Amino acid sequence: MSQPAAARYAAADWGTSSFRIWLIGETGEALGERRSAEGMTTAAKTGFSAVLETHLEAMGASATLPVVICGMAGARQGWVEAGYLDTPAALSDIVRHAVVVPDERRDIRILPGLAQRDAVRPDVMRGEETQLLGSVGALSGTRLVCMPGTHSKWVRVADGKVERFSTFMSGELFDVVSRQSILSHAVADAGAFDGTHPAFVAAVAEAMENPAMATNLLFTVRSGQLLHGHGATEAKARLSGLMIGLEIAGATTMTADAQTPVSLVASGPLAGLYTQALTAAGLQSELVDADEAVRDGLAAAAKALWPA
Repeated sequence: MSQPAAARYAAADWGTSSFRIWLIGETGEALGERRSAEGMTTAAKTGFSAVLETHLEAMGASATLPVVICGMAGARQGWVEAGYLDTPAALSDIVRHAVVVPDERRDIRILPGLAQRDAVRPDVMRGEETQLLGSVGALSGTRLVCMPGTHSKWVRVADGKVERFSTFMSGELFDVVSRQSILSHAVADAGAFDGTHPAFVAAVAEAMENPAMATNLLFTVRSGQLLHGHGATEAKARLSGLMIGLEIAGATTMTADAQTPVSLVASGPLAGLYTQALTAAGLQSELVDADEAVRDGLAAAAKALWPA
């Protein structure tokens, strides 16, 4: 590994249940990386400073190396509240509203989240704004950005400005429905599948065509198994396709132009599922690795905070 002395800053993504940190060199390369389950929930008990310093020391970072952080460390229940930047908001403004962590021997800044203070559709994000900064912050034109997960975010960005966004509980609902509803019997013992599974592709199209029938479509996961002998893997693929299809149907109401490109910020199995789902929905998409997006966003923030 490169010499730790070459590090220019450290960048951390602090989630609710996870923690990731990188040492970044003078030319932007990652000199070291550590990951743990010491997210906000754990760090709030053991101490945010203690968690951070333990990882920095393990990577050989100097005592004065600056640190830029995004995510739940800036939540009200986190280390220091970083608040929210109201939309519409330029992604470049995120850095200007970074909050300094007081009483620390090193310069530590926490980036704020974004808030949509609409009376009908209020919404918040924390952490994803940094992925936006790293993936589309410097791009011109209008695009939709999809960041799938437990609570998927869909964001309309125009020339580096977040106009509006919506959170979809697709991942959490999939988990609840597949474990705690009648459909748990249908998907029990299901095997692995990907976005090319015919049941998944068909379900995406069905959900997009008739989202008003959502709860009926979900029940067909069970009834199709009882009446037509669908296997558990087919049932689970269908359930996944319905959930993601319903999400896309709702998210695409943010644009009247079906040709608006979609930047898919994802990694792992979700990247494959959403890529295929967007194709089935007739949408053009480009895939951006989620880890790279957050690291690039933190890098953009660090360059603005501590210019060479």
